[in-house]
Amino acid sequence: VIRKAYADYDYKRVVSELSLFLNTDLSAFYFDIRKDTLYCEPASSLKRKAALSVVDRLCDCVLRWLAPILVFTSEEAWLALNPGAEGSIHEMGFAEVPAQWRDETLAAKWKKIRDVRRVVTGALELRRAAKEIGTSLEAAPIVHIADTALRDVVASVDFADICITSGISVAEGNGPDDAFRLADVPGVAVVPSKATGLKCARSWRYFDPKTADPAFPDITPRDAQAMKEWQARQ
Repeated sequence: VIRKAYADYDYKRVVSELSLFLNTDLSAFYFDIRKDTLYCEPASSLKRKAALSVVDRLCDCVLRWLAPILVFTSEEAWLALNPGAEGSIHEMGFAEVPAQWRDETLAAKWKKIRDVRRVVTGALELRRAAKEIGTSLEAAPIVHIADTALRDVVASVDFADICITSGISVAEGNGPDDAFRLADVPGVAVVPSKATGLKCARSWRYFDPKTADPAFPDITPRDAQAMKEWQARQ
């Protein structure tokens, strides 16, 4: 899309497509979810390394796409990320994105997950507006999904991680009458509830204190492992 827009000298579309991608797909979704992984996972975490690889690839592609428009800013950013590099980003050309990365089946799966996530987010926003919770990490909602196939799709991922909650339960059925629903996501109902347990001093997730590492009683076992690795490097 970006290549064609540049070929057509349609710079307005370039800016529009990139703004939509950066604001909606990245900032409001991927980065919002993955910032916990980047900040709090142990250095050895495969999940964290995968996120870093994605961010590195995204940065390379986005800077090259923006280079013809944000000429100096893109150059400065590229040089900052590639210290000592010879040449210029303007000699690099657009990044090649393998065609096999476009997976329509996977995209359809995540469209369903994001739709269900919207219902959860909507339910939590009402609780936040009522000052019953502060952040989504203070919640552990119950998500009722009537369709078995959709329920299986949601169950195939760490949905609490996706919804940025300390816990989440996925149940079958239509849910109670007073559950939160969105008209454009039929068969999904959310009952918000507060998370229980101890608030992690590091990641702010609520967890069962009985699972804590005795050496780090006020943080989750995941965060305790990160601290152990950090201390080992000092």
